[in-house]
Amino acid sequence: MMPYLLGTHEIRLRLGNISRQRVHQIVNYRHFPKPIAHLALGNVWLADDVDAWIREHRPKNAPLTR
Repeated sequence: MMPYLLGTHEIRLRLGNISRQRVHQIVNYRHFPKPIAHLALGNVWLADDVDAWIREHRPKNAPLTR
């Protein structure tokens, strides 16, 4: 099964449509998951890692389980 990936735009939406500047601050937190790839369009993260971080650090924005 192919992993589900997220870019900063999708992370923004998962966190309640926060600003681009704010999402860049968050993804640079020491405790935020590390990106799994660095592409020309930007970094990408595993959705499961991001969702777990959101459940722990921003529970009100936690996504519904797939």
